[in-house]
Amino acid sequence: MTMQAFTKNFADNSTEAGFQFTFYCDNCRDGYKTKFVASSSYGKGRLLKDIGRLIGAGASLAGKYNIGSGVERGTEVIGERFTGMSPEWHKEHEKAFEAAQNEGRAHFQRCPKCTDWVCENCWNEEEGMCTKCAPREAIEVAAARAGKRTKDIQDKAAVTQVFTGEIEAKQVLCPACGKPAGKGKFCSNCGADLKIAKCKKCGAKNLAGTKFCSECGKKL
Repeated sequence: MTMQAFTKNFADNSTEAGFQFTFYCDNCRDGYKTKFVASSSYGKGRLLKDIGRLIGAGASLAGKYNIGSGVERGTEVIGERFTGMSPEWHKEHEKAFEAAQNEGRAHFQRCPKCTDWVCENCWNEEEGMCTKCAPREAIEVAAARAGKRTKDIQDKAAVTQVFTGEIEAKQVLCPACGKPAGKGKFCSNCGADLKIAKCKKCGAKNLAGTKFCSECGKKL
């Protein structure tokens, strides 16, 4: 039997030991899980299943007797019916599902516009509709102000000068080995001293060991 819930978004968490259901909000997908209801046929079903195993084992030992085969087939039917849940279990299941719907429905509201079932967080009591169809005014105002504030900050930052230095791309070559020297005081390849020598004529700075000034050409 197909069970019809008040909302299409629900999950059946029932087991052979009992019944429980979760109903979900059509908007935010948050769920409400109903109270667990124990199955009164659970213990009886386990007993029948255990008896079936014992009788089946006895029948297999006396396999040549027709009565043994007949009993074994009968216990198989009982076992299969319990595995697929017994009629008693199904009756309990339907009753528990009906009670669970009454419990779950108390935590949801149906929007008259979109007909969705929504939780308390997604229900606008002032407008009598879900927040998707009738957003809460205070929340929308706060969200709009936050969005405007973020845009103002970004616009202000876009026209603000935050760097005033010069961007240069220079590769320092070691005067001793002629390879890139790195950024330290000594060449990263040969270990030569990379102290700065100042030209006495023009004042330009040159690497130690340089024979001629890189600006005026004077011999150092």
